Amino acid sequence: MAVSRYQRAAEVLLKLCSLYPDASLNKVYMEHVENYRRRIKELNEHDGRTEAARRSQLTTEQVERFSPIEKPNVRWNDIANLHDAKRAVEESVIYPVRRPDLFPLGWPRGILFFGPPGCGKTLLAAAIATEINADFFCVDAATVMSKWLGESEKNVSNLFHGARRTAASGRPAIIFVDEIDSLVGIRAEEVGGEVRTRNQFLKEMDSILDKSNAIHVYVVGATNKPWVLDEPFIRRFQKRIIVPLPNAEARTELISIYSKNLNMSEDISIEEIERITEGFSGSDIRDILQAAQIKVVRELFESKDSSERSRPRPISMQDIRDVLRKRRPSVSSEMLRYYDKWHETYKAQ
Repeated sequence: MAVSRYQRAAEVLLKLCSLYPDASLNKVYMEHVENYRRRIKELNEHDGRTEAARRSQLTTEQVERFSPIEKPNVRWNDIANLHDAKRAVEESVIYPVRRPDLFPLGWPRGILFFGPPGCGKTLLAAAIATEINADFFCVDAATVMSKWLGESEKNVSNLFHGARRTAASGRPAIIFVDEIDSLVGIRAEEVGGEVRTRNQFLKEMDSILDKSNAIHVYVVGATNKPWVLDEPFIRRFQKRIIVPLPNAEARTELISIYSKNLNMSEDISIEEIERITEGFSGSDIRDILQAAQIKVVRELFESKDSSERSRPRPISMQDIRDVLRKRRPSVSSEMLRYYDKWHETYKAQ
């Protein structure tokens, strides 16, 4: 704003000098014009230094942003059921890391987990990193995309460069992109930056999918909406693994996992809870038990005895039933049909 107004003032004074060339104040006007021009130059130089500093800071942030994070301590045993998904991951990732010589045609390096929300897609990605002791690069669209021209493509390049550097040092690298549909989904309208970013992502994925390049860099994507993925990216994910709602066996295991730290009464029936939670996701089951715990804690606080030594009563079967009367599954039957249809069309497990 200051530069704009200095420029405007200089133009007005120059116009006065041109209209009245013999005016006695012209010398004063021209001195002001020179002062304004000098000030404009100083402001522009300061703005340039500020921009350079911002760019330097951005570079530092990029280095930190695309460094591997500490792996979540998740193992196969912490994930209930999902035997088909675990087997597909073992064949694609764990076996090639242990014996790459047994895979003359290479191995899948792009893995897509899709399915209803709250069923363990992110846990699977974390468990892969733990099982093969890999560096874990966790990103999303907000981490990669930038409003600055060319920065989004550079972010993608830096991400894969960091993963390849890790793999070159002898440690596998996993790039986990959560909600990958927000980054590589089909768009009705796209600006230039989005197109270039997606093209850069395709190029980087092709570089690690080359079977002659025996590096252990894996791109693991997770999405709740696989039908909005752009088709060129679907092909790059050689393994497309559905993570379904938990079946009866998985629900039983989940209930045992989530309730192990809860004070449950003797009338609790895991079999009954498993039966009445059909159609619920893993996170739904956790939320049900959490709500039951909140219910007994609320009773404690509402009672006269809420000192630090007091403890809530055990959770009863009636508490679970009361919670379920007020809750419904977070995934509809119509949504499940979408997943089944997409799985039948594009499955690669």
